[in-house]
Amino acid sequence: MATDYAFTQRVEELAEYRAGDDHLLTLAVPPDEPVGATLEHVEEDAAEAEYLDSGSTDEARRRALERARHLLHDYEESGTPEHGLVAYVGVVDGDLVEETFDDLPSPVDEAEFVSDNEFDTGPLERTTGESRHYGLLVVERGGAALGYLDGDAVEHVETVESQVMGKTNAGGQSAQRFERERRRQKEEFFDEVGEEVGREFLDGRSGADEARGDAAESGDGDGDGLPIDGLLVGGTTVTVDDFLDGDHLDYRLGDAVAGQYAVEYASERGLHQLVERARDELEAAEGRPARDALDDFFSALEDDGEPVAYGPEETCEALEYGAVDTVLVSETLPAEDVREYEQAAEEEGGDLVVIPTGFDRGARFESAFGGVGALLRFKIK
Repeated sequence: MATDYAFTQRVEELAEYRAGDDHLLTLAVPPDEPVGATLEHVEEDAAEAEYLDSGSTDEARRRALERARHLLHDYEESGTPEHGLVAYVGVVDGDLVEETFDDLPSPVDEAEFVSDNEFDTGPLERTTGESRHYGLLVVERGGAALGYLDGDAVEHVETVESQVMGKTNAGGQSAQRFERERRRQKEEFFDEVGEEVGREFLDGRSGADEARGDAAESGDGDGDGLPIDGLLVGGTTVTVDDFLDGDHLDYRLGDAVAGQYAVEYASERGLHQLVERARDELEAAEGRPARDALDDFFSALEDDGEPVAYGPEETCEALEYGAVDTVLVSETLPAEDVREYEQAAEEEGGDLVVIPTGFDRGARFESAFGGVGALLRFKIK
């Protein structure tokens, strides 16, 4: 599947096309359905179009249906792709437009065959899995709340009630005995929270949907087979530190903690507050791979011993020699160019990173090197 940036660009380009009322076809085939079912609908419409007048409007629709028929026929012979198929075919200003997606990150959810004056990008967007999935935990002595952050959506899945006594010394107990009992109850409560967190985020007991389950089975997520990309923890600073330092979490979840934040409420409200407190750092983390790659690129430029290529010509030459470890391309490049660089890098076992231009070094990379460069495995000259 293409990089997030290149994929997004392709979707945006498709969404901008406009044509006659029924000249743009959207085709979606789920993985558990035969391509032939959608092909039958296309062939029926194609047969009907043959009886229409041969004006330019009808001719454009016939061309689109004929191309869609051939496309689906090829897939009918090879079989429905693992996660299904989404295809767009149409005639815009006399030119045939075609985009096919058969290597999707998650399954197509339902079949679709639509003729309109614009493409329906909904079936494609629902398969991208672009948003990251975080586990959410707010823990206080008075209770705890668990949930998920899926993209921008916060889902509250469980509240754990606490039986830890308040600070008021009741029943004539000595202060020391009372405090020992409170600590014991607190440790038991933290153990209970840790167990609930493990059942939820390791086993996906209640809140994990099929997409998260698929991620766990495939090893996607944080690298340990977790169905989340990280765990955000909120509460008062002292309580959170006490909980995390107390060995109450499975080590995999402890390693997956992506940040600690001050939150006042161990409830659904607290989960939303946790996400707001973490928002800036989450957005910064999304851009960190690009910044790290760019730092490595400029460091290599300054060190004559480090192999590096810059500019389209040198980078393409390095790709031909199989010397590229990571290709860097500016976000200003056309999506088609990004896809070509990515494909060339993948063929040689390399990676591609898209560099934003919204910061100084990203803008400098775009202006000084034409927005193209590469970190190399070895020198080619």
